[in-house]
Amino acid sequence: MVTQPTQPAYSSSAVPGVAPADFRVGADGLPPETIARVHERFLAHLSEKRATFLGYQTDQELEYKEVLKDYLNFHLNNVGDPFQPGNFTINSKWLERAVLDYYAALWNARWPHDDADPESYWGYITSMGSTEGNMYALWNARDYLSGKALHEDFDEYDQHLVYQLPRPATNNPNAYTPVLFYSSDTHYSIVKDALVLGIQTFHSIARQKYGDAHNPLHSGRPWPSEVPSTETGQTDLAALAKLVEFFAAEGYPILICLNYGTTFKGAYDDVARACDLLAPIFERYGLVNRQVRYDETDPYSGRPVHDEDIRAGFWLHVDGALGAAHMPFMEMARAADNVSACGPVFDFRLPQVSSISMSGHKWIGAPWPCGIYMTRTKLQLRAPADPVYIGARDSTFAGSRNGLSAVVFWQYLATHSFDRQIRKAVTLAELAGYAHERLQQLQADRAEDLWVERSPLALTVRFRRPSEDIVRKYSLSNERLLVSGTEREYSHIYIMEHVTADLIDALVRDLGRPDAFPRQRGEGAVVPRVRAVPGSEEISVPYEGRGFR
Repeated sequence: MVTQPTQPAYSSSAVPGVAPADFRVGADGLPPETIARVHERFLAHLSEKRATFLGYQTDQELEYKEVLKDYLNFHLNNVGDPFQPGNFTINSKWLERAVLDYYAALWNARWPHDDADPESYWGYITSMGSTEGNMYALWNARDYLSGKALHEDFDEYDQHLVYQLPRPATNNPNAYTPVLFYSSDTHYSIVKDALVLGIQTFHSIARQKYGDAHNPLHSGRPWPSEVPSTETGQTDLAALAKLVEFFAAEGYPILICLNYGTTFKGAYDDVARACDLLAPIFERYGLVNRQVRYDETDPYSGRPVHDEDIRAGFWLHVDGALGAAHMPFMEMARAADNVSACGPVFDFRLPQVSSISMSGHKWIGAPWPCGIYMTRTKLQLRAPADPVYIGARDSTFAGSRNGLSAVVFWQYLATHSFDRQIRKAVTLAELAGYAHERLQQLQADRAEDLWVERSPLALTVRFRRPSEDIVRKYSLSNERLLVSGTEREYSHIYIMEHVTADLIDALVRDLGRPDAFPRQRGEGAVVPRVRAVPGSEEISVPYEGRGFR
């Protein structure tokens, strides 16, 4: 009744003292003593790895064991819209709404959510990290900028939702074709989401329709695959403005993703400055309040429906995976003169900001991936499903959602006052500065360039990738970057709440070994930045993943 293995599935286990035969599960399960031994060894292994965990921006200083244990025998499912209770009553939506209100206040949105107030926020706790928030933003932006309208139609026998497409703009064939802009330091999830959603980038459209002579950055040179970034990882805003203006002039609606804490370099885009540069462009080309016209009758019933909508012709999304949770407290610290600098304004104080995403497993330190997506109610399109089965709008991406995430978020916020989080932000910033200084001193002591770099205000420091045993010991995150056209392999460390000065010192001692930095394969070789996916709608795929989401 079941198949047999064709060969041994695993030759070894990642957990010392546990062999594959110990945990392979068959028809009879496993005896209690084996199960206990596997758990014991696995927990010991996790504790050992946590003690030297430096490479990724996940907080390992967790305090949820006592709180969560009583919830683990309930299936908490927040299926459907967080602002509709639904019929699946074993949920934590009431806590989810409290968490969303907290971040709406922190990000200067109007709260609480009110379906009747278009300026209030709408959002939800995601089942993935910022990848899901980014995907939802692009999905919502695609349909919004494409002019789609969703309305309910009733008759005495049926109720259905109708996606109404706009009438073609006779004087502008590009009016409902969104064009996506993202930088060369943007996380690959944006590119993946664009591929899934069928959204074209400025590069793919330029390759199809416009020659290199039209390149607004360098006439006659090939169009850039992505918006250029600075060496420290910020989007080149002057280049972004030139590219956006070209496509706005061609009649395209504009979709922009900015970064608030890039994954590998920890760089903060100046979102406020971007808005200052882009607002006149949006105004000049009629993208602030554009008229979207529809057929005047429902294609199903033939009855009259609304025939006009006024919408923006742009969408600006902020990927704030780490920074959106961390930097508001640095801003508070600067206001109290506890620090001299903080990141630029990025949130709903800026009228051009359409949506924000954030990860919950980073600054918050949730035990599993989760996050927050938030937008303005007036920008949200009704979901194309309103199922009687669950009794709530299916307005989120995932459908079923882990209700424990809301419990974890709420517990963290309930036990971490603003003052506590301000102290945490200042402490980690100081520790990141310490790590940078120690690695710079190591570089001087070794009398060789270890490529030690820290972007402004970043909680991460990057340096030349060391030997594999050091990478494994400290769980270092690695990335291949192009610097002045040549390839370099970097590692980086992230300063999260569980990291100490002693742990940084231990890493520096190991990096001081004579054999700590072997010569890299192909060091100095010139390599292509991107490759192109074949097809009629070509899109550029980053050469490397640019870190962890």
